Amino acid sequence: MLDSFRALQFDFEIEKTAKKSRKESFYLSNKSDSDNEMAQDNRTLRELAIPPINQQPLCITYPNLEAPFELKSGLIHLLPTFRGLENEDPHKHLKEFHVVCSTMRPQGVTEEQIKLRAFPFSLADAAKDWLFYLPPGSINSWTDMVHLFLDKFFPASRAAGIRRDICGIKQKDSENLHEYWERFKRLCASCPQHGISDQALIQYFYEGLLPMERRMMDAASGGAIVNKTPQGARDLISTMAANSQQFGFRQEPSRRVNEVSVSSLEDKLNQLTSLACGICAYTGHPTDMCPTLQVDTTEQAAAVGNFPGPPQRKYDPYSNTYNPGWRDHPNLNYGSRSQIFSNFNRGHPNQILQDQVCLLKI
Repeated sequence: MLDSFRALQFDFEIEKTAKKSRKESFYLSNKSDSDNEMAQDNRTLRELAIPPINQQPLCITYPNLEAPFELKSGLIHLLPTFRGLENEDPHKHLKEFHVVCSTMRPQGVTEEQIKLRAFPFSLADAAKDWLFYLPPGSINSWTDMVHLFLDKFFPASRAAGIRRDICGIKQKDSENLHEYWERFKRLCASCPQHGISDQALIQYFYEGLLPMERRMMDAASGGAIVNKTPQGARDLISTMAANSQQFGFRQEPSRRVNEVSVSSLEDKLNQLTSLACGICAYTGHPTDMCPTLQVDTTEQAAAVGNFPGPPQRKYDPYSNTYNPGWRDHPNLNYGSRSQIFSNFNRGHPNQILQDQVCLLKI
């Protein structure tokens, strides 16, 4: 005991000694690192081009579990899929994901730990790429996952657009009360943070009603819906919407006077334009089969080949050939008019006899 006590010497400058020892350890560690770097610098270009085989750290830091836990394949197949498209609702995806994960409660594992491990399996395409590109260690809990997910796929601009749609919602002419009410509820559920009070929501819904539906709702509420509380007005709307779903209308809504089918008008215009020729305005042939074009084509071919070609008839507006000019037009033909007059005179012989008798009397 005495020998061991004598071996220990009292150091009056213990801080200086500790500082010196730290410097020596730091020097030795740096020397080993420099030796390793020199060994790495001796590698060839092929060896330097080889990518690292070490596993990159994930963005999710999973907590240590007290009990062994394994995700079953049946649970993974039940998970909804979110692809990150513009028309997808991230809030609806979180609700469906919560419903699936709440059915599994192993001992020693909380629901948040199950969600944190199962959520990557519910993402696909652009949404999965977003998760893998996050910096390592950025997600430590299920709350962090939800915040980052909504910040990415439900930005403030989208929330502002849904608020505008809620404030300016209107019932369509082809919608009944039930369809309009369901569309309004889906719009409100797609943005839980809209920040609009229940009173304002009922007011926006009431202002968007059709005039007939508004009068019926006022009559059902005892004169005016503004005399009810927001919860009472919501209950009344739900009751009337359910009634309109159970009992529909027998007749279709009447069309307005100015409603015209665009497709029927286009079909009629196509028929009219296809019947008339665009050159001579006749309806017996299409534009590309006009006789005027055929005559010009024959004359040009004969002129190019220096052949006299068949004798061409001279265009004479007073000739009796087929389609010579304006004389053959049924509305401009003098011969047809004289023929009509001659037929008219032949058809009335009594009038001719009366004229002859009058001449003999003179």
